[in-house]
Amino acid sequence: MRALDPALQARLLSGATTLCACWRIDRRDGRGLGFTDHDAALSFDGVLFEASSAVDASAVEAAAGLAVDSVEIAGALRSAAIDAGDIARGLYDGATVRRWLVDWRAPDVRALTFSGVLGEISQSGGRFRAQVEGQASALNRPLGRAFLPSCDAALGDARCGVDSDAPAFRGAGTVAAAEGDALRVDGLEGFAPGWFARGRLTWTSGANAGESATVREDGDGAARLLSLWSEPHGAVAAGDGFEIVAGCDKRVETCRAKFANIINFRGFPHMPGDDWITAYPTPGAANDGGSLRG
Repeated sequence: MRALDPALQARLLSGATTLCACWRIDRRDGRGLGFTDHDAALSFDGVLFEASSAVDASAVEAAAGLAVDSVEIAGALRSAAIDAGDIARGLYDGATVRRWLVDWRAPDVRALTFSGVLGEISQSGGRFRAQVEGQASALNRPLGRAFLPSCDAALGDARCGVDSDAPAFRGAGTVAAAEGDALRVDGLEGFAPGWFARGRLTWTSGANAGESATVREDGDGAARLLSLWSEPHGAVAAGDGFEIVAGCDKRVETCRAKFANIINFRGFPHMPGDDWITAYPTPGAANDGGSLRG
């Protein structure tokens, strides 16, 4: 059972309508934002909780035991509070969200009623909608390794060991022109076509500075063409700069030939496929129990 501050308990028992909800969002960059459904701004813990805020929230779905609790928040995209560009840059991904029940006459009289992290965020028509996962949701996440033929490490992390900052795997360039959903770029002439497919592009200047996206295709032709899996939030203009990291398709052949990193390959390329389960001896085949790769 939750223990409440005696002062807050007294207010709940009095039936007086002096309570409101306050939400705090702590972004990845350390910035804290506060919102309240009260008609006047409140302040505590060094954060101003804006009145008539850009955020509305559904009821918290809580359950006893280890059941997952969650809540959905929605609101308007306002430059003074929640900006669409910050969402696109991932600053709200994994942000901590807390909700208090507060006596607006004395904000020190309050109780924390919910704590979680922001999940998937969607935008539409100048508004955003986000799913907030409670602390119990971490118990629903699978742990451990998956046994697959492909590698499960991220290029450049501690398990991979590749130096993704090495000149052979990192480049920089500028946009020459936007051609439909592709970008004609300069500065990558020293790299083979396809070198950056599935890689990571980070904008260093222009309307999308600081935003990152995964490269879908790295084509060659009359000019170097790049296409991205996600459309940039801002308009892309000629002269916009970017940095780009080589892509990895997680295959053992790529690990050996492209990165010379086969010793750190984290997949299981010799695992038998589904067809092996249903295989049976056939006339004329080498049915001696030996390795098919021998």
